[in-house]
Amino acid sequence: MTAIRNIVILTGAGISAESGLATFRAEDGLWEDHRVEDVATPEAFARDPALVQRFYDLRRAAVLAAEPNPAHAALARLDREWTGELLIVTQNIDDLHERAGAARVLHMHGEALSAWCTACNTRHRWTASLSGDPPCPACGSPALRPDIVWFGEMPYEMDRIFAALADADLFVSIGTSGAVYPAAGFVQAARDAGAATLELNLDRSLGSRLFDETRLGPASVLVPDWVAGVLRR
Repeated sequence: MTAIRNIVILTGAGISAESGLATFRAEDGLWEDHRVEDVATPEAFARDPALVQRFYDLRRAAVLAAEPNPAHAALARLDREWTGELLIVTQNIDDLHERAGAARVLHMHGEALSAWCTACNTRHRWTASLSGDPPCPACGSPALRPDIVWFGEMPYEMDRIFAALADADLFVSIGTSGAVYPAAGFVQAARDAGAATLELNLDRSLGSRLFDETRLGPASVLVPDWVAGVLRR
């Protein structure tokens, strides 16, 4: 087996569910009792900005109340101790990876604790409400929106992600459904580059057949065990 030097990790809702954060979409197609189309598209924001701002105010409050779990802590340990290249790509909008201590993190879908001014294109850490059109700290315009990638918008830093996948020796998917593109295509990109692939998930995903190995169970158990094994190499 090729020696592992470069690791790319994709994390999804399953890693934060054990911290009490709701998964993106329930089996009934709703997200916190809302249709995704009503709260997570540019069209929804144009149609009813007050509803969308209230929805993300609640998401922001939930993130602030949550705490990292052992899976986040294990990846932070890997970040500290792994001397090779490492990139943790998260689909999650929470900051639990960072609060656990990880630094090599990329939020492809944006961040709940960030506000984006569409007038001056600046981003600001934001922990308060965005309802009521507060002014942008940079330009004063009431043009702040959640710094979230909605359906129909391009995820952040895709060039950087695919460059990392092209150089990866190991790709690990943690707590993801394998249903949402482009993230669902990362395992194939890693395979095409010759990387080993591992899935850690509560249940088998839609893309499980593409992984060299799938381990099933809670992220808070599987991830610390995997990290301990990697760091013993």
